[in-house]
This record gives sequence, structure tokens and C-alpha cells, in this order.
Amino acid sequence: MESKEPNDGQSSPQVRLLVYDGECRLCVSTKQKLEELGVGQAESDVRFLAYQSEAAKRILGPNYRAGRPDMAFLIQPSGEVLQGLEAFLPLAHNLRGGKLLLWCLRFSSAKRLAEWGYRRIARHRYRWFGVAKFPSRQD
Repeated sequence: MESKEPNDGQSSPQVRLLVYDGECRLCVSTKQKLEELGVGQAESDVRFLAYQSEAAKRILGPNYRAGRPDMAFLIQPSGEVLQGLEAFLPLAHNLRGGKLLLWCLRFSSAKRLAEWGYRRIARHRYRWFGVAKFPSRQD
């Protein structure tokens, strides 16, 4: 997909943008945990952007739909947009057990199972985890 090069106060053209649901408790908690691990910090090549922000609407272009998103998005410096589980795989090396997870996902059956799990959790995240106490509108 062709996308505008993100230029919303980002420090480098090599920055990746992780677009997350700023109203979802699970999504906001995941963002906070990644920040604790150094993702999204000044030395990181990842920045976070709430789906509900005007910047996300502009950057996602045709991938943006009003309302709650079905999945997370990772916008690569090239403009490529990764969606769902694929959006988190480039960040897996930052997680404990991330290398093992990536190794397991080389097998098609494990990847299909992980994608199914992601879709199931994404579909029911508000029912299971609720709305974020302090929704993120702008980042």
C-alpha cells in the first residue's frame, strides 16, 4: 500500500509507527508494557499512535475506518502496512521468549493458531478486558 511518509513530529524517516486502539484496555496496557521494555522511547525506532487520532486517520488512508479498529497496524518506513499479528512480530524480539515465539511461528500450523488466537482476542477484547480508564486520543 502506498502511504504518506509519516512526518508528525517523528525523529527519523526510519521510524515505524504502531497504531493501536487507544480506547481498549488491553491495547493501552500492551503499549505501556512495550514502553517499559524500551519500545517507543527516544532510542527506539518505533513510535505509538492511537487509532482514534487524526494523524492515524491521515496516515492509514484507505485502511482507516470510523469506529473501533479490528486490529493493530505497524507502518514500516517504506510505507508498507502490517496488520494484526503481523504488526507485532517485528517487536517480538523485545519480549521475553520472543525469539522462541518467532522460531515457533516459522511452522505454518503454529502461525495459523497464533493468527486465530489474535483474531479471537481482538474480536472480544472489550468484553474480556474493558475500556481503557484514560483513553489515548492523541500521541
